[in-house]
Parts: sequence; C-alpha cells; structure tokens
Amino acid sequence: MTPSAATPAYRRLSVEERRSQLLAAALNLFAHRAPEDVSLDDVAEAAGVSRPLVYRYFPGGKQQLYEAALRSAADELRLCFDEPREGPLLPRLSRALDRYLSFVDEHDTGFSALLQGGSVVETSRTTAIVDGVRRAAAEHIYSHLGVAEPGPRLRMTVRTWITAVEAASLIWLDEDKQPPVEELRAWLVEQFVAVLTVTAARDPQTAAVISALGAEG
Repeated sequence: MTPSAATPAYRRLSVEERRSQLLAAALNLFAHRAPEDVSLDDVAEAAGVSRPLVYRYFPGGKQQLYEAALRSAADELRLCFDEPREGPLLPRLSRALDRYLSFVDEHDTGFSALLQGGSVVETSRTTAIVDGVRRAAAEHIYSHLGVAEPGPRLRMTVRTWITAVEAASLIWLDEDKQPPVEELRAWLVEQFVAVLTVTAARDPQTAAVISALGAEG
C-alpha cells in the first residue's frame, strides 16, 4: 500500500497574529469600499474565519474594527514623511511624497472614506486619528526644514500645504489618476517652495528657510 501524502501541519495563530490577520483583511476592504459598505460578514469571509471570531477580537463590532484599521493606516501614513535627514531638502520631500502617493494609489477609492472623514462611522476618535497624521507630517517637515520652534506663519504655511496635498490626492483619484503620479509629485514639491516663498516676504523665519534652500543649489 502506498503511504498517503503527508498533511501539512496546522499551526494555531497567536492572539496577535490573528488580530493582525483580521486587521489586514478589514483594511483591504476599507481601502476599496466606503466603511458603511463593509459588513463584519465581509471581513470574516475575506479573512477566512467565522463572524463570531471577528466579534471575539473586536467585541465593539464594526466601529471598533474600523477604528483599529484606521489606526493601522495612520501608522503607515506617518512613516511616509519619516525620511532620513540627509542630503538636499527637496529630494527628501520628493521621496516622502512618493511614499504618500503610493499609499493613496494603493488604497484607491477608499482613501477619502478611510482617511478624510465623511463616513457614517466617523466619530471624534476617528477624526483625532486623522488629525494626528497631519500633525505628525507637519512635525516631520519642520524637522526637515531644520526648524525646532516654527512660528505661527511657518506653521500655517506648512499645515496649509499638507491640506493642499490631501485635496490634490483626492482630486487626482477623482480624475482617474491624471496627471501621471510623477508629475503630480513634482507639482506638489514646486507648490511647497512657492508657498514658502510667499510667506518669506512677511516672515523672517521662513525667509531663512528659503535662503537655506537656495544655498542647496
């Protein structure tokens, strides 16, 4: 008698591994569909588990799962601007934007609902998570600019530009990802220099930043 083929050993997932699996499944669904269009049954099916198991890890139901997925996405977005402080500023900013726009591209139609609000499951907690991403991006940019204590005009300029990046990303998705992402990224970098230049006419701190950029060649 021919021995039967060995059956692969089943490995029980740890609590953290199972939670990560469910979050990955949920984040993938939320990335391509609005949160209100995703059910716990959808998440269970995508993860290959039962609905009760999803509830076991997220007893707060869909709202808790959505907030956890949002935090996971926010953590990834925070890393986009975590670029080594080496070399000229504008190439550093370009690399950070490349990562940011890659995230937008990957999450496609769910980007607005996932990170920009407008969902029926939006709460003060989800809003705080998204605002935390914006604050983290601003802090990274101040650091790239070499400014430890930005004044109100520079802070307003950087935060306004971050808002413009978000808006441009959403419009880019709405315009079927046109212009090409490389052109969008270059335009956003040029826009950053432009808004800094305008502010520099009224703010000595920002003028010093522009002067340092000019010294980089």
